[in-house]
Amino acid sequence: MLLVAVTAGVVACGTQKNVENANPMEYAETITTSELQNNLTTFASDEYEGRNTGEPGQKKAAEFIVNEYQKMGIEAPEGYSNYYQEIPTEFFNGNLKASENVLGYIKGSEKPEEILVITSHYDHVGVDDEGNIFNGADDGGSGPMAILEVAEAFKEAQKDGYTPKRSILFIHLTGEEKGLLGSKYYVENPVFPLANTVANLNMDMIGRIDKDHEGNDNYIYLIGSDKLSTDLHELSENVNSEYMNMELDYTYNDENDPNRFYYRSDHYNFAKNNIPVIFYFNGVHPDYHKPTDTAEKIEYEALKKRAQLVFLTAWEIANRDERLVVDKAEE
Repeated sequence: MLLVAVTAGVVACGTQKNVENANPMEYAETITTSELQNNLTTFASDEYEGRNTGEPGQKKAAEFIVNEYQKMGIEAPEGYSNYYQEIPTEFFNGNLKASENVLGYIKGSEKPEEILVITSHYDHVGVDDEGNIFNGADDGGSGPMAILEVAEAFKEAQKDGYTPKRSILFIHLTGEEKGLLGSKYYVENPVFPLANTVANLNMDMIGRIDKDHEGNDNYIYLIGSDKLSTDLHELSENVNSEYMNMELDYTYNDENDPNRFYYRSDHYNFAKNNIPVIFYFNGVHPDYHKPTDTAEKIEYEALKKRAQLVFLTAWEIANRDERLVVDKAEE
């Protein structure tokens, strides 16, 4: 009996392979336009009633995300068996109904206490007084569906024995449209200590092409990569050069940019806590916050490439020997 137990333990330990030997591009290629389109077409349909924070459509959207994680075999962090970080109405000062962030989790193999957080909000603005449904395919739809694909790519690698060295927490955030409230709740009530959070990669509106890049599906705006960590910025650039060769547009990263996008999505609540961030963004378009932001207008090839870039960047952060250095911390 003892021999059997010891043998089983050796076999179990032996399933983890050296991540250095993996080809991350192999797993990035599991991110496909067909899966993105199938999921987003459902997620941004009228059935979800614009996913307004605390309302039935948002609850249904949360259930959709949980079901996808369960199908993948990705678990929630310990203590969150229903995958929900529940946010009480009191946090919203009673102005909104209770809501929830949705959590998926892959525990690291070597440095499990160090956490990479990948985020995107999944809420939108609901239905107006005239009954128009704001489906939010790009805004609040493209990001969380990309997270599901990124998570699945990591899970496929794990099935092959390549569990990331660091843990990865996938958070689908609620309440962004109401003032970055889901991410605010998370940083005030973190599942894992913020001191152990090595970086945040945040996606918000990554499924369209703006007027400044018409005919070009091979770009993405990056915001914040150099604000807190030279390491993170250089890593991001190197990953792109090695694998994707996309145009990384830093227009909105300018301190003097009047749009101030750095302060307008969920990564900012992490940055305020001196956690290095990258915000991935496709720029604005005429359908922003209108009922015409629908799934058939998404550029799925562009969305796929952007999700692949996020995955490959996350792979490098999660598997590098040393934790990212924060060399530009704000007091």
